[in-house]
Amino acid sequence: MRVLGLDYGDRRIGVAVSDGLGWTATALKTIERKNPNDLKDSIEEIGRIVSEYSIQYVVLGYPKNMDGTEGENCRKVATFKDKLQKAYPNLQIEFFDERLTTARAHQIFNEVGIKVKNKGKGSIDKLAAQIILQGYLDMRR
Repeated sequence: MRVLGLDYGDRRIGVAVSDGLGWTATALKTIERKNPNDLKDSIEEIGRIVSEYSIQYVVLGYPKNMDGTEGENCRKVATFKDKLQKAYPNLQIEFFDERLTTARAHQIFNEVGIKVKNKGKGSIDKLAAQIILQGYLDMRR
């Protein structure tokens, strides 16, 4: 069973997908969002990915504050989850704590000597999605 990992943001959604056995996550793409309030195009693009990879399960990064409280970004992610679930009712969608995943993605790029401004911020988002998904897969095992 393949699992889809999403790192939701106001301007971009990082996307990662697992292998067929659910062991490893691979960064797939970044969905650019022109309007933070319009989720229709993003949800349709996710639907195409779900269909192409036969996804049944989605892990959505949940951006809690460092002290574990839920802030404005959690509300935005929850709204996105509700709209995604409404569009694709057969998908199982679960939150996964994503604290420090973007910082870890930046750290990885720095460790291998890649400057983010040369690579593009979308690369950070899809790597963050991969980190979220891999964390979920590891926890599940």
